[in-house]
Amino acid sequence: MVFSSLIFLFAFLPCVLFFYFVPFKNSRIWKNFVLLASSLVFYAWGEPLFVCVMVFSILLNYCLGLLINLCNQKDKKAAKVILVLAVIWNVGLLFVFKYLSFIADTINQAISRPVLPGFEIALPIGISFFTFQILSYIIDVYKQKVNVQKNVFSLALYVSLFPQLIAGPIVRYQTIEDQIQNRKETMAGFTAGFERFAIGLAKKCLLANYMAIISDTMFEMNNADLTLLAAWLGAIAYTLQIYLDFSGYSDMAIGLGLIFGFKFEENFNYPYAARSITDFWRRWHISLSSWFRDYVYIPLGGNRCSPARCSFNLFVVWLLTGIWHGANFTFWCWGLFYFVLLQFERSTAWAKRAENAKGIKLIFMRILCLIFVVCGWVLFRSSTLGQAKDYLLCMFGAAKIDVPQVTFLLTNVWFVLLVSVLVCVPFKTMLPFLFTSDEEKIARMPKIAVFCRNVFAVIRPIFIFCIFVISLLNCIQATYNPFIYFNF
Repeated sequence: MVFSSLIFLFAFLPCVLFFYFVPFKNSRIWKNFVLLASSLVFYAWGEPLFVCVMVFSILLNYCLGLLINLCNQKDKKAAKVILVLAVIWNVGLLFVFKYLSFIADTINQAISRPVLPGFEIALPIGISFFTFQILSYIIDVYKQKVNVQKNVFSLALYVSLFPQLIAGPIVRYQTIEDQIQNRKETMAGFTAGFERFAIGLAKKCLLANYMAIISDTMFEMNNADLTLLAAWLGAIAYTLQIYLDFSGYSDMAIGLGLIFGFKFEENFNYPYAARSITDFWRRWHISLSSWFRDYVYIPLGGNRCSPARCSFNLFVVWLLTGIWHGANFTFWCWGLFYFVLLQFERSTAWAKRAENAKGIKLIFMRILCLIFVVCGWVLFRSSTLGQAKDYLLCMFGAAKIDVPQVTFLLTNVWFVLLVSVLVCVPFKTMLPFLFTSDEEKIARMPKIAVFCRNVFAVIRPIFIFCIFVISLLNCIQATYNPFIYFNF
């Protein structure tokens, strides 16, 4: 089940809201029960068997968490042993479902004979996300950063909460530990949550799906038919698609969380406005990059060690980042691609210079950063390294220039393409007076700024409602509705 499906929008979500907010059942136990039951139904809708895997993993990690907490008070070495076992179980579960088949096939191909049996193991949706959430809980219990959860249903709710279950953001237990029992649902939160959900749904249905059609068309073309401009159009379309798709899902997840009283952390901060690759990864998939920073990079020593060791730590993080995204060498090379870029920025202090850049120099750095990001997405999108190489060659001069072909394509999609680009622009940062609610700042504004803010305040809810209705209508008639990050 996806957020943009008819069954979710017109059946599942209305039912959950009805039972969650029924006036005669206002207890926290009831509300948590509704969320837990609906989350399990949500996950089991298309994966009835794999919900058993998730439930078993929750129960096992619940017991391991209790054991770690008990041993922390008596025998720290025993607690560490249990932590290692917990990590082995969770990483092993991820390995079996996500990588075992790929590793076996790779070995068989490398030695040109079927030494290992072939495995056809279906991938549970969102396993990478809920596994990392469980790992963060177990590790934080060991480090005594959070209290162990003694209520198994509360832990199950944390892991399986349907807004962020299958495509993030990766929510830390310490972020919502108190909210599980003590959150407050308000009309202001409901309104803000609906607005955020509507924006995310529009990103997905009205923009990302159309960018997907363009990028799929270009990436599925034969190299002989692909022209230089068409290759760039396809790469830019995919760059927009993956941002609008993933940030749209994160918007919907954060919005649903607000409706139910949860406050999830932001997962994107206009990444395509980044000044450097370092800045890009502060803005893109923030929950994942911060997870690797806190649970891999810093424990390895971070940057408080020799330059060689620091480079090794960075290498491990970005290799694991690529591996996390999927069982394909394209993802692994994509991770190493960013390791090389980040290592270059670190060794040359490029990122620091980018932070202080202004004017033409800043524009140049942003464009250069975006070019590298687009090339990285080509590697990420390609099914094989060979396809990625051929596509990149087409982008950088190995293909002919066919202006009429691209002109024909742009004639049909120019408006959606333009709107998609504008959505990536940080207008909230560029025009802060339109969004501020600080009375002191409003009092100091020029009259024209106050007038624009008041007009914007009137137009905004009407615009949000209109795009929500249009998105619903689009969902009704849509036949192509993929979510990229469901595969991870």
